[in-house]
Amino acid sequence: MASDAQEWRTRRQAGESLSHFVTRAIREAIVSGLLAPGERIPQEQIAGVLDVSRIPVREALRQLESEGLVHLTPNSFARVAKLDITEVSEIYLMRERLEPLAIELSAPRLDEAQLRRLRDLHTDIEAGWDNPETVLQLDREFHLACYQGAPPRLRRIVSDFWNATQHVRRAYADTVRPGDDEHEVMRAEHYLIYMALKEGDGDRAGALLRGHIARTRTRLEREPSGEARA
Repeated sequence: MASDAQEWRTRRQAGESLSHFVTRAIREAIVSGLLAPGERIPQEQIAGVLDVSRIPVREALRQLESEGLVHLTPNSFARVAKLDITEVSEIYLMRERLEPLAIELSAPRLDEAQLRRLRDLHTDIEAGWDNPETVLQLDREFHLACYQGAPPRLRRIVSDFWNATQHVRRAYADTVRPGDDEHEVMRAEHYLIYMALKEGDGDRAGALLRGHIARTRTRLEREPSGEARA
């Protein structure tokens, strides 16, 4: 585990409650891979890193358990949750239904600033293929940014699904290289999704996204140890 707050890449924001800050910090550590699936979560060390007592850490772990990111066992240690391929496949099936709905609702509501952000993320992904971890993060930001016009409750559900399966996407993030078939398909799909959103065509964006996620689910089911980026 990281030894200082800088490695956790998080700071308490102005007006942010202590409980929200600690929950966010641990969530970010899990999603970023700083705390790995199945790893014991050292509550005292986290409290020290974040300069808080153990009480908000325990409260944060209970919240993260409800999000599916942490496994708590009575009279034992908390650990980062680890999904098996069946659970991952179930989440991807739900994503195939919910994320097309989210992007369909989002498309007509995205403003110029949000569309520029999507364009910039797409450009950064195209330029960053020599750094798999960077592309992994940018890809996540791109997809979640597509849903900014969707209702907040739907966005929260989608975000929870992404958080729960981030370790699967990271597993072999360095296997997709520029020029290979997977890379070229991903490039085309991202570009077409962005163009559909730019044109305000939610139906087309939803159809593209549904195929994008289904293709990844199929690959995961065929190669459970493989990496997925969608």
